[in-house]
Amino acid sequence: MRVLVIDDDPGVRVLCRIAFRTEGDEIIEAASGREGLQLLETETVDAVVLDVMLPSVNGFEVLRRIRNDARTSDLPVVLLSVRVGIRDQIDGWRAGADDYLTKPFSPRELLARVQAQVRRARGQAGPAARVVEVGELRLDPASLQATMRGRPLPLTAYEFQLLHALAERAGRVLSRERLLELVRGSAEDSFDRSIDVHISRLRAKLGDDSRQPRWLKTVRGAGYQLVAPGS
Repeated sequence: MRVLVIDDDPGVRVLCRIAFRTEGDEIIEAASGREGLQLLETETVDAVVLDVMLPSVNGFEVLRRIRNDARTSDLPVVLLSVRVGIRDQIDGWRAGADDYLTKPFSPRELLARVQAQVRRARGQAGPAARVVEVGELRLDPASLQATMRGRPLPLTAYEFQLLHALAERAGRVLSRERLLELVRGSAEDSFDRSIDVHISRLRAKLGDDSRQPRWLKTVRGAGYQLVAPGS
């Protein structure tokens, strides 16, 4: 892997350097949000490890720019933060993070989480690689491409795998626990309510009305169900 680490703490960057280089991975380092964004304009990387509390441009703004740039919108991003509250983690996932790790952290755990996200982004993890079509929605795991009426949907790798898991079982109600089993490799494994956050983001990207969703329906007390409108 080639990983960009954006953190203003030299000690954290040293930990990352040790963790990734023991696996033969290449590390690019940035000490500020602005420097990290500049590197992304010229460097090709497989993942980003991003601190939330950064000088000049904070981590959430860096993440927003990554997601809004067509070249980097699908790039796996793991957030680092000293904040341990559930609300802070939800804010990170809502901003578009693929994973969230609190400081202090184990270098081995960070390495494992980044590897999992890169495997998912490369289509080497998650559901079987077969194209699934539900109404006007089409999902291709081989390329991690999702389209609605022929138009691309800007999904993160985790959002894609979650939607694919639901689409493969269209019409069936899946509990949060079952969805976590089907879509592994992230901090969400320890907090099932995070599924609610991802479903909310998926609804927005599908153009669903959150009050009366047509695609992603909530079955109270049971879980979620994907159905094609009009089916």
